[in-house]
Amino acid sequence: MNQFFQAGLRSGLAAVVAIGLAVPAFAQDITIKFSHVVAPDTPKGKGAEKFKELAEKYTEGKVKIEIYPNSQLYKDKEEMEALQLGAVQMLAPSLAKFGPLGVPDFEAFDLPYIFDGYDQLRKVTEGDVGAAMLAKLEPKGIKGLAYWDNGFKIMSANSPLLMPDDFLGLKMRIQSSKVLEAQMKALGAVPQVMAFSEVYQALQTGVVDGTENPPSNMYTQKMNEVQKNATISNHGYLGYAVIVNKKFWDGLPDDVRGNLEKAMAEATTYANGIAKDENDKAMQAMRDAGTTDFHEMTDEEKTAWKEALAPVREEMAGRIGADLIKQIEAATAAQ
Repeated sequence: MNQFFQAGLRSGLAAVVAIGLAVPAFAQDITIKFSHVVAPDTPKGKGAEKFKELAEKYTEGKVKIEIYPNSQLYKDKEEMEALQLGAVQMLAPSLAKFGPLGVPDFEAFDLPYIFDGYDQLRKVTEGDVGAAMLAKLEPKGIKGLAYWDNGFKIMSANSPLLMPDDFLGLKMRIQSSKVLEAQMKALGAVPQVMAFSEVYQALQTGVVDGTENPPSNMYTQKMNEVQKNATISNHGYLGYAVIVNKKFWDGLPDDVRGNLEKAMAEATTYANGIAKDENDKAMQAMRDAGTTDFHEMTDEEKTAWKEALAPVREEMAGRIGADLIKQIEAATAAQ
């Protein structure tokens, strides 16, 4: 643990102690530190800014939201511990981040081709299955507030990725997820777990050959400048859970918490509403830049990818839970 991280935890814990000792509780203004690892102009970044705007408005200034984007405070592996210790109050980590925390249920979202578009996705994130998954975070000291979209992912590398055999031996960056490890191995690639903030340099220097991202992440991190090829595979979904430190959240005055819940509901509608548009704009901007050749999959290629990746669902059933996978399949099949 580096000195900056230790200092951040100490200052955060001191703030929590100060809040806990206030008499009466929260007599002073409340500050919520909202940390995330992506750029401010991504769907998540804009959702965080919308939440700040609405939260401060609805609480009439009683609550101040401080946003720290681009891993300014903590990187991927550090931020969850910082939340649990109270150094920050709010995060929006990608859903894969909960596996190392001991809640692998969320890795179901990483399963390749489990969702065929946003309509199927919503049946889970806005339904009983999604709510039950968020509830499993509470024993970890975390309160789940909402699901935010980024979008569906594309594959990129410095060589064409048309058929599964094209992945053979490529070093592909992934975030920490056993499902994503299995996905890359099923394609014949070598998965490389790496913090999001380090990916551009790793691609630039050849430490890794390629990666997967929604277009908005690829574009805002300028990965298109160091990736010659990309395939619009839409093979997997990348989303986030907005979470807070449970003890902090439960300790808020009822009226403040109610106004923050209202702000979060509206920010969620906003963030999810702009996500697809932001990805479409990012894709067009990258096409216009001309540094990456974007490949539209043929039906034959998509079938080959699905066949190569199909075993991942069965392989991961023991980790994620066969019953949960069946619940998701039932929810997405419902009319």
